[in-house]
Formats: sequence, C-alpha cells, structure tokens
Amino acid sequence: MTQPGPKVAVVTGAGSGIGAAAALALAGDGWQVVLAGRRPDTLAAVAARGDGRPGALDPIPTDVTDEASVAALFDRTAARYGRVDLLFNNAGTSAPAKDPDEITLADWNAIVAVNLTGAFLCTREAFRVMRRQDPQGGRIINNGSVSAHVPRPRSMGYTVTKHAITGLTKSTSLDGRAYDIACGQIDIGNAATDMTTRMAVGLQQADGSIRAEPRMDVADVGRAVVFMAALPLDSNVAAMTVMATRMPFVGRG
Repeated sequence: MTQPGPKVAVVTGAGSGIGAAAALALAGDGWQVVLAGRRPDTLAAVAARGDGRPGALDPIPTDVTDEASVAALFDRTAARYGRVDLLFNNAGTSAPAKDPDEITLADWNAIVAVNLTGAFLCTREAFRVMRRQDPQGGRIINNGSVSAHVPRPRSMGYTVTKHAITGLTKSTSLDGRAYDIACGQIDIGNAATDMTTRMAVGLQQADGSIRAEPRMDVADVGRAVVFMAALPLDSNVAAMTVMATRMPFVGRG
C-alpha cells in the first residue's frame, strides 16, 4: 500500500532548544510535525516560526511523565493524520550538580521520570501505533547525549538516565524488526541552547578546573535528525554523535 500525504513526526520537548530545532528542520523537509511539550505558549511560538515551511507544525501539550497524557498524544496524532512515521524522543531535563551523597530520592525520581520513564512511555505508545498502522512501521530516534558515553563531574542522575537510553534504543531496535520499526540514537554534545548557556562561561572539568567549552549551532542537530529520519526503513543509523568539534569529549582529561 502506498502512503498518501506527508509523513508524520512526533517531537517531544519541542518547545525549545534541540526539540524546536529538529521540529523546524523536519517541517522544512516536508514533514507534518506534532509538537509535544508541557507549555502551550512555547509550543505555539515554535509553530509560529514554521510559517512558510513545506510541512505543518501542530502543537499538542503533553506531559511525558504522565501515562494518560502520552497515550492521548499518540491517539490524537493518529486520529488527525492517520499514522505516526517518526518519534523523536527528545524531552529531557538536567539536575543541579551534586556529589552522590547529596542526591535526594526526590532529585533522583524527578530526573528518571522525565529522561527515562518519559522516553519509555513515548516509545511504547509510538510502537503501538506503528505496529498496527497500514503500511506498518516507522522510526524512533532517541536523544542520548554524549553523557550516554561519559559523565560530567557531579551528574550521576543525568548520566545514568542517558546510559539507560542506549539500552532502550537497542531493545527497541531489536523488538521492532518484526514490524518494520527502526530505532536509532543521536548523541549530542554542546548544542547552543538556553540549557547550555553556562558552557560558554565555564564548567567543571574532570581535573577539577573550570573552563569554557565550545558550542555548535543547534540547527546542525536538526539537520542530523532529518538525515536519520529520511532513510528508508530497511536502513538505520543505530548511533550518531554530533558535537562541537573542539569540545573536550574525545581524548584524556
């Protein structure tokens, strides 16, 4: 069966930063993009930036930590557009820098709820729709971060959840084979967003020093997501790292 109309993408954490950049890039490539996030005002602002792009941007306020909210997101998307071809599992949060013995259970639960449980809930609901739609299948791209490989000092909660995203990606990729559901991971380093402003001022390094770090244009992340999303379902980027060239990631330190 030939799929009619534009392909349909759901982008979480779409109200700012990487999510907004990816959503705008996908719309520029002709995708129908559903913007998911907690704040209706920021989603509406991103949708307004999409004027003149080939694809449309449709805000649906969603809390990825709420099971019913996530289920409603995918039900509404499928009802409006008939299918879901892509999930960019991007919603995430950071936490204040703390030594391990300073991390409260509330701190831990808060970051796990967004970064890991939220990603699982969105994966589960996307998988449900993709498995049953006609033609069957779709693609899930998880935002892992370079913290899925190496930690920053005093970032245990964030680092652990991002390492867990790699396991989620690999399990989804394996379980999705039978249904033409591809799953890959994009690991991003130092994209210039509001969340990374302090990198330009100075961050603690592994040796205890404080140094500013180079950042890259967040639009480059959007272009990378479009590349991964545009592949046919019989091809998959299992893992991609896109990073500021001079950031202190590769090497000793």
